[in-house]
Amino acid sequence: MSDSGSASYAPRLCHMGLACFDIERMIGFYTAVFRLQLTDRGVGHTFPYPLAFLSARPDQHHQLALAQNRPEGAVSTVMQVSFKVDTLADLREARRRALAHGATGMRGLNHANAISIYCKDPEDNTLEVYVDTPWYVTQPHGDPLDLDQPDAAIWAETERIAKADPTFMPLAEWSARFEGRQRTA
Repeated sequence: MSDSGSASYAPRLCHMGLACFDIERMIGFYTAVFRLQLTDRGVGHTFPYPLAFLSARPDQHHQLALAQNRPEGAVSTVMQVSFKVDTLADLREARRRALAHGATGMRGLNHANAISIYCKDPEDNTLEVYVDTPWYVTQPHGDPLDLDQPDAAIWAETERIAKADPTFMPLAEWSARFEGRQRTA
């Protein structure tokens, strides 16, 4: 039996959950740094742990679910949680807020298709905050980023990095190719 599915089948990743040690501390961090709002909380009926649901969007009940069920001493298995912002000023603000609320290991990377900062939240989960660029290069790609440079210098450096890569193309071209693959998949 074939499982070719419907041509309109396109699941969308909408939220994620984190197991945590201290749910109050994590609520405080994510609401302060990312302006998420606590939408609901309680103890689960079939998942008997304290749960908290957070969102920054009125059309999504939660973008992040927190469960206080991480065993003591357990290391994070989260590869990364990523937040998108619109401007370099927003990226700098995210860095400021994260550091002010206990983030560690802050570093910047220029992926040419995105300008990113990475850090660890208070429970050692890796976070990324990024700004998209109008360019595509094959990933992984990561050059150092000095976010303290002026915007114009960062954008000029990013364009130079992107155009020097042999896989460079405008994002619109990459998007059109992706769309074409989606139609034939």
